[in-house]
Amino acid sequence: MRDVATLQRIARELRMDIVEMIYRAASGHPGGSLSIVELITTLYFDEMRQSPEKRDDAGRDRFVLSKGHTAPALYAALCKAGYFGREELWCLRQMGAMLQGHPDKKGTPGVDASTGSLGLGISAACGMAKAAKIYREDYRVYTILGDGEMEEGSVWEALMFAAHYGLDNLCVIIDANGLQIDGPVRKVMNVEPLDKKLQAFGFETICIDGHDFPSIFSAFDLARKTKGKPFAVIAKTVKGKGVSFMEDVAGWHGKAPNDEQFEQAMAELTAAGEEL
Repeated sequence: MRDVATLQRIARELRMDIVEMIYRAASGHPGGSLSIVELITTLYFDEMRQSPEKRDDAGRDRFVLSKGHTAPALYAALCKAGYFGREELWCLRQMGAMLQGHPDKKGTPGVDASTGSLGLGISAACGMAKAAKIYREDYRVYTILGDGEMEEGSVWEALMFAAHYGLDNLCVIIDANGLQIDGPVRKVMNVEPLDKKLQAFGFETICIDGHDFPSIFSAFDLARKTKGKPFAVIAKTVKGKGVSFMEDVAGWHGKAPNDEQFEQAMAELTAAGEEL
């Protein structure tokens, strides 16, 4: 697509759906869902070879949301891409509904891996990438992790695996919004410098503005050109991006807006759309 204006409009629509989903459910994780919107928009509407019509195609690109609690962002993108109807969005986290609090591969069309326990999604992504190498398939695997998730030891085991096997079909994307449920990542358990650590583990890396589409394009282009080693994108983002009172506030990691906050958020996002 490479049409920035169109992708910006899609991103705004996804943000509105994310906020409304969580508001209706009275439960969810808005902060980290909103921070990955540009990344997930680019993946599903520009980068990945994947579509509802070919959702079981063995050659499709795979996506693993390792930070599974930000499922509303994935659900909004899948819905927009045509994997299921919009009525499903409004049943988020309800008993018996298709869209649960974390992605469920068995129950949700378009979900490539069930995730939620932090640190395990990246391992599943590595397995998919290794399988492509074994069976000589040319699909690529993308996974999004949180910077707080990088505190998990299993993440680093997976990174060692990826480098050891030269998984150049794997693109690891780190949503570096600087906050986790207990506060700033640097205070809870500092993971910096991520770029140098990833390089030491055998990754090619790039640091970008995770809300800037041209920067995201360039990062994914470079990832595809990199051979012999896995690639990591460290995307600097803002938790709660797009909603003023949620931005860069750790308290919005995992709570739903009330009626007044919902109205304000939707008004802000609507106004942002009018400026596009």
